[in-house]
Amino acid sequence: MNAFNESVIEEFRANGGKVGGPFEGRDNMVVITTIGAKSGRAVTNPLVYVPDGERIVLIASNGGADKHPAWYHNLRANPELTVELGTETYTGKAEFLTGAEADELYERMIALMPVFAEYRTKTTRKIPVVAVYRTA
Repeated sequence: MNAFNESVIEEFRANGGKVGGPFEGRDNMVVITTIGAKSGRAVTNPLVYVPDGERIVLIASNGGADKHPAWYHNLRANPELTVELGTETYTGKAEFLTGAEADELYERMIALMPVFAEYRTKTTRKIPVVAVYRTA
């Protein structure tokens, strides 16, 4: 994991889900832990999400890169994950969205963070949209 992500995760955990820097004032930060598709090891990432009722929605933009982020591949291999949201930690399960539902949620992310519109223009791949449901 890079030093930037490590510092964001550390700050997130120390401040009840709040971070500064480029994410200051955001209330849509989450930390997820997935199981590596190849390594089998726990991998932790800070992300932004779209709130959607009882679920959160993640956008696998990878900053507009031409490949999906590692966390997306991890969820494809094993859709169970750990979610840290504010001061709460729970187990979730990923569902991979398509069609109009995915498009509408991506537009909601753009409304929250306009840079996500730019990410779409930087790549030819269809950026995946992933809903995460809390499991019992």
